Amino acid sequence: MAKKGAGGWLRRALIQVALAWVVLTVVPVLLLRWMAPVTSAFMLEARWHAARTRERGEHIDYHWVGYRRISPEAGIAAVASEDQTFPFNHGFDFQAIDEAIQTYERGGRLRGASTITQQVAKNLFLWGGRSWVRKGIEAYLTVLIDVLWPKQRVLSVYLNIAQFGRGIYGVQAASERFFHEPASRLTADQAALLAAVLPDPVHWHVERPSHFVLWRQQWLLHQMADLGGPGYLRSIAPSRPAAKQGRIRHN
Repeated sequence: MAKKGAGGWLRRALIQVALAWVVLTVVPVLLLRWMAPVTSAFMLEARWHAARTRERGEHIDYHWVGYRRISPEAGIAAVASEDQTFPFNHGFDFQAIDEAIQTYERGGRLRGASTITQQVAKNLFLWGGRSWVRKGIEAYLTVLIDVLWPKQRVLSVYLNIAQFGRGIYGVQAASERFFHEPASRLTADQAALLAAVLPDPVHWHVERPSHFVLWRQQWLLHQMADLGGPGYLRSIAPSRPAAKQGRIRHN
């Protein structure tokens, strides 16, 4: 009887933990479908790191703007840089993951294959670094976001919380800092330059771009044109027909 009682208590405890986990993850994700995030896990981590290392507190420059107040060029530049299958994938790009694994197995560098949805899950809710635990939670949150958010919301949040420089988060703050213009007035050249530093915004600089960053800017401009420009994202707007899959080129 004691064993049965202990087993029943354990089952109830596991069920309660599972329900609590669902509530603590589904509710915030659902609310952020409509609410603008006040901050993100990566912004908080940057402040914590500065305090831990006794550096001067990192100033966070972050200004949320609605999707309609962001130049369409910024959206297609981010997609061309980070996730060219974004309009029609379901949170994961399995082809890119398979290619990354094959490259690594052949002795190449292990490159990232994260989609924009995965990056939103990581930047908004999780910590930096690499571990199987974090990747597992990231995958779970990616599924939640893909199910609960429309594509336009995913891209909107990404553009608003992505890091474009030390302490600079979001396309509005980046556009004001580097070009002295609101995000709504970004040109294709400016958007491509911002997107060029997305893989490493701490060491690659918009204000003093290296030859490699300038090369990436030009590469992205070609990719944006090959994808069809901002019209490639027309399918993520509400009540629009789905876009056809374009030709994808990986850098």
